[in-house]
Amino acid sequence: MSEHQYLNLVSDILNKGDRRCDRTGIGTLSLFGAMMRFDLSQGQIPILTTKKLAYRLAIREMLWFLSGETNIRPLVLQGVSIWTDWPLARYKNETGENLSKKDFEQRIIEDETFARQWGDLGPVYGKQWRRWQGSDGKEYDQIATIIESLKYNPTSRRMLFHGWNVADLKDMALPPCHMVYQYHVTSDGRLNSLLYQRSADVFLGLPFNLVGASILQAMLAEQAGLALGDLVWTGGDVHIYLNHRDQLKEQLTRTPRSFPSLRFLRHPDSISEYQLEDFIVEGYNPHPPIKGTVAV
Repeated sequence: MSEHQYLNLVSDILNKGDRRCDRTGIGTLSLFGAMMRFDLSQGQIPILTTKKLAYRLAIREMLWFLSGETNIRPLVLQGVSIWTDWPLARYKNETGENLSKKDFEQRIIEDETFARQWGDLGPVYGKQWRRWQGSDGKEYDQIATIIESLKYNPTSRRMLFHGWNVADLKDMALPPCHMVYQYHVTSDGRLNSLLYQRSADVFLGLPFNLVGASILQAMLAEQAGLALGDLVWTGGDVHIYLNHRDQLKEQLTRTPRSFPSLRFLRHPDSISEYQLEDFIVEGYNPHPPIKGTVAV
């Protein structure tokens, strides 16, 4: 299935979405419940072509999740700003200092003590995926458990991981949006995945989430010696912020092009050893970018 699924979802929300107040104060048009299915078996992954997507940022973000890290400093050092707005908002609220995003990130880079205090997001994705704190006091690596099951018990119906740790939600800068990933291996050795996303910012967030889920599926398949199958995405509150409507209307006027393909430069010994340079994306020919402001 092609990018038309995404564009049809955008059109449905613009035409039929429920206008709602939201946490950010911006307001949204929202639909509840949506699904898309992408066939990855030929090596293509859903990087949107109707606007240029900085997909390398999504890859860097996924590698950051898999590292178990929860501080933005490793991202900022790589020029990735997609998580900076949340700790910056906390800094401004708690100190009263109206520091610019650029200056805040510069202090994160130059001052490790400042970064430890103000750059941490709390027990977000990486913590839950790689170091879930059990009631027994032990930490559980959900990703390692998935890989073990894919290799040695591929017919299991229990191959899933999630980030919605109720006890930790109050300490997270942002509770997990893409929160449950489930995996399924076909009898001919293809890895399927299903991502449930409780909250989906259709213009800015969802395109990155599709890339992240795709490359995670590809890494897991390579680590387990499997081929790729389908990526199924399902969303709960699927919404368009009111200040993104014009951008998406412009995007709807554009004709989708073929998705690019993904291959790996090498085969790392573990999922923790992938680097940005290992991901080779070929044939990406997008329309020009369309900018929008993130809602915090």
